[in-house]
Amino acid sequence: MIEVKAEVKPTEDPEKVMTSVKRMFGDLALEVREEDDRGFLVGGSEGIEALEGFHDLLRRELILDAARRIMFRGLEEKIITFYLNKQVAFAGHISFCQAERESPLGPIEVKIHSDDPRKLIEWLTPKTA
Repeated sequence: MIEVKAEVKPTEDPEKVMTSVKRMFGDLALEVREEDDRGFLVGGSEGIEALEGFHDLLRRELILDAARRIMFRGLEEKIITFYLNKQVAFAGHISFCQAERESPLGPIEVKIHSDDPRKLIEWLTPKTA
């Protein structure tokens, strides 16, 4: 299962935030929710299909080794957590970032739940050397 969450800042167009997420993960079920007087775009998918586009994009971007390190660093039990720069995602590219500091508009938080997360990381980001 994949879960995504991105804050929609007051200066942002929710449709553009939605476009950023969909350019990374395809046609996820997404909705805008209010939490603590802030708007968030949240959504997810049960199947691996949502990761197929991301899988291909990782290869086009030629960042398998870096993505692999980030995913293993974000692995905790059966959940892989990482963050993507929302603005770069809107342009159709991948840029990993920290939870808040590196992305002025806030990141896209991604959590992937898997019974075998190491196998999933191997599929997404195989060793290149």
